Amino acid sequence: MSSFIKLFPGPTYWKAALIALIVAVAFVLTGCNKSDTEAKKALQNSAGQRKADEPAYGDMIVRGSIGDASVLLPVLAMDSASFDITGLIYNGLVKYDKDIQIVPELCEKWDISEDNLRIRFHLRKDVKWQDGEPFTARDVEYTYKVYIDEKTPTAYATDFKRVENFHKLDDYTFEVTYKEPYAPALGSWTTGVLPAHLLEGTDITKSPLKRHPIGTGPYKFVEWKTGEKIIVDANKDYFAGRPYISRVLTRIIPDPATMFLELKAGRIDQMGLSPLQYSRQSTGKWWEENFHKYQYLSFSYAYLGYNLRDWKFEDKRVRQALTSAINRESIVEGVLLGLGVVAHTPYKPDTYWYNPNVKKWPYNKALAKELLAEAGWKDTDGDGILEKGGKPFEFTILTNQGNDVRKNAATIIQRDLKEVGVKVHIRVIEWAAILKNFIDKRRYEAIVLGWGIGQDPNQIDIWNSEKTKEHQLNFMSYDNKEVDWLLEQGVKTYDRAERKKFYDKFQEIIAEDQPYTFLWFGYSLPIISARFHGIKPAPIGIGYNFERWYVPKPLQKYHIEP
Repeated sequence: MSSFIKLFPGPTYWKAALIALIVAVAFVLTGCNKSDTEAKKALQNSAGQRKADEPAYGDMIVRGSIGDASVLLPVLAMDSASFDITGLIYNGLVKYDKDIQIVPELCEKWDISEDNLRIRFHLRKDVKWQDGEPFTARDVEYTYKVYIDEKTPTAYATDFKRVENFHKLDDYTFEVTYKEPYAPALGSWTTGVLPAHLLEGTDITKSPLKRHPIGTGPYKFVEWKTGEKIIVDANKDYFAGRPYISRVLTRIIPDPATMFLELKAGRIDQMGLSPLQYSRQSTGKWWEENFHKYQYLSFSYAYLGYNLRDWKFEDKRVRQALTSAINRESIVEGVLLGLGVVAHTPYKPDTYWYNPNVKKWPYNKALAKELLAEAGWKDTDGDGILEKGGKPFEFTILTNQGNDVRKNAATIIQRDLKEVGVKVHIRVIEWAAILKNFIDKRRYEAIVLGWGIGQDPNQIDIWNSEKTKEHQLNFMSYDNKEVDWLLEQGVKTYDRAERKKFYDKFQEIIAEDQPYTFLWFGYSLPIISARFHGIKPAPIGIGYNFERWYVPKPLQKYHIEP
């Protein structure tokens, strides 16, 4: 899986937009499936008990997602729904293991020069693309070139533009030389490698692989029915060993309440629960017998972001006031039911890179009113709404459909800001539309969304002042030259303690400028049918070893050929 920073529509723990089944599979599900009761009966004898603990090939996992994928080529994707599918289909040269350490994937090993300017990769020789063609250094070279091509509308060119020279030594060995030390260099090669023999010489934006991908990964693409389902099947020739689970069916269900009913009815095996569903609606003996729930602080945060090209938000005192007026502790307790922590910076509070000394901007209505008055906002006509230059302080917050937590948080924000004289409207929009029609086009005033963050502290793609174009990630249009410099120094510094100093200062400036009101870091709250075994929670989460999840033969529910 890529370590890219990415937008996500909601709970993302192994989220790939769920899917209703194709006709042939639907027949199997309704006419030939072994019921849960029958499966449990098969475990009553001692032989069945032994089999219950044995890994076995077969079965299908049905996963739920509130958002559909947008594109199935990693170079073009910027949302987690897309990455969750491409992560099953593509591999990087390296990946993060359960302890968040970089380990080989498509490469066997790598060598780094003493000056940290050159990395030599030695590729595996047993990898084939899913159409049977061999994987070679040519594919990595093409992937590098397409990322740095100015015609490629990608948000992730920064890492590869740091490479001064790409030199292919033979079909299975190459080295990259960097212009200057670049601390995230090795981690950047978690990027999904693309098939040169299918894409070289073509316009990648028009490639059929956008919807029919071909990778080297553990699963092969089968079907994508927009807004309904995505199906991938196990790659029997996968170089790391074929996955146990034969099919992954991702159903797109924008309404979390409907998805939860599907889970309870047994038509979904996995979803991300809301805090209410986790704490109050999925408790008791029946749930304990049929499902396993997990909880861990996620690598993602929610924020209220301001379009800094909008005149209302240009003054940082206004943004500071809005943050001060919002009772974020109330949101965490009332909306998240305590399953989260208030965010103050874009780094997880339990990580090395977090700066605990930044300005926190606690809930303070008096300070909010004072800052707004200093910025020239006053209620001149006594209607309870502030004005400036004859215009009322009124704006619309956008958020995505299917995320009740964000919608409810926006409602609390609306109430809190009304108390300081700011009128807020809320508009809820389908995920794909919010990306295409509003974020890419910068057509919004404020927005409640979330970022899934990578393992490296590098945040250039979100905060650098040159990353404000369409399809790039600084869509708030934040512009601070000192931040640009600090982030640049951060990626050039290898010493961990020295590197942290740059990110500490970066966080202090962001906390002062408040281009976002950082809202919360929430807990990932996945729930998975108890028939799935092999799940081993680790610091990185639960999805890192998905290929090793399995369903013992007596518990298998769907007759999907291994």
